[in-house]
Amino acid sequence: MNMKTPGSLLDQRPRLGTWLSIGSPVIAELAAECGLGWVLFDLEHGCSSEPDLLSQLQAIRGLGAVGIVRVSAPHPDIIARALDWGAQGIMVPHVNSAAEAEMIVRAVHYPPRGRRGYSRTVRAHRFGLRSPDDLPSPLIFAQIETVDAVENAEEIAKVDGVDVLFVGPSDLNFDLKAHPKPTNPSYAECLKKVAGATAAVGKSCGILIRDASELTELRKQGFTWLAVDSDLSILRHRYQNLVEDFATNTS
Repeated sequence: MNMKTPGSLLDQRPRLGTWLSIGSPVIAELAAECGLGWVLFDLEHGCSSEPDLLSQLQAIRGLGAVGIVRVSAPHPDIIARALDWGAQGIMVPHVNSAAEAEMIVRAVHYPPRGRRGYSRTVRAHRFGLRSPDDLPSPLIFAQIETVDAVENAEEIAKVDGVDVLFVGPSDLNFDLKAHPKPTNPSYAECLKKVAGATAAVGKSCGILIRDASELTELRKQGFTWLAVDSDLSILRHRYQNLVEDFATNTS
């Protein structure tokens, strides 16, 4: 099956997205309605589970936001279900080598490129109304979250089918602190290495940040798939602000 990702999703235009951790289709729809370019449904650390995913993907259909699902691990069955339900891309955490990236590519693609099972009646194929040959290939995001992954970033990016190297800041910082070595790069140097590795092979890179003020500098470094904060954190911060304002104004 000859599926290709649309060139519009592989260009180097910056795209603003956010993490969706709560599992609410209403929040997913609102995020897409507000004009975000992409949203990440988090099955690794979020409150959402597989049964919640279908309704969230349905909620953003036709609203212009690209729906990416982060699976908890590179299990072919989980990847296949997310894609069958209509995810436009898959993000896999802790990809440390080209060999691991190649396994993910095989799980995402149908034969002969991969090993994904085929059903013509799934939602991704409009329940049998469209052929897979007419649909774009899913995007593949490989998460770079360890020093080993940073060192292997260019080899991972070279794997045919991997579209985006996506830095996980929390895990990468944790790994740098958990395995301190004189030869380890700094966090800032890690970002430069990932951006350089993707630029060298014409691929894209992305990152999740909490502070929107970092966007300009990251764009200058070459990061294009940019996610700011999560639905849960945005709500938490606003609730905290309301309580603090109330306490200040009533004291």
